[in-house]
Amino acid sequence: MENRDPEQVPAAEGDAADEGRGARAPHPDLLSLAVELRRLDGELQRLVHAFAAGQDLHSTDVQALAAILDSATPMTPSLLRQRLGITSGAVSACIDRLERAGHVKRVRESTDRRVVHLHYVPGAQAQARKYFAPLAEATDQVRRRFDASEIAIVLTFLRALNEELGETRAGPQI
Repeated sequence: MENRDPEQVPAAEGDAADEGRGARAPHPDLLSLAVELRRLDGELQRLVHAFAAGQDLHSTDVQALAAILDSATPMTPSLLRQRLGITSGAVSACIDRLERAGHVKRVRESTDRRVVHLHYVPGAQAQARKYFAPLAEATDQVRRRFDASEIAIVLTFLRALNEELGETRAGPQI
């Protein structure tokens, strides 16, 4: 990754050299988006790591909590493994840590006792909400700078990007 200002990158950079191979230089907006998404990811990871350290958890455990919280359907260990892209052994260890720390509980499905659902414990959820309140407040402060139609565009972009990334598998091995 190069460390340079995306606004300084000429749109046609590399066009002449890559023309014969069909490659094009990235659009300047793409470079700007990449920089801002990396910055956002860095800020979010800083908060996640601090929360994880304060709870004696791994950052993957916090990702698991978010996945459980955000899931539209009841989360199972298998779905969590797929969502996080980790092995079944790693997801079992993660769930064990979260259960020991009082963040989640395993609940057997009443109709099929083999199915286990993972539930975020309300008290632990409130604790996490309190920790991440500054993030929620910052998000709300920024949201207020935009009208409803602009927020709708941002949400459409983020949903489409998440959908696209969800369909993307690991890149080529380097």
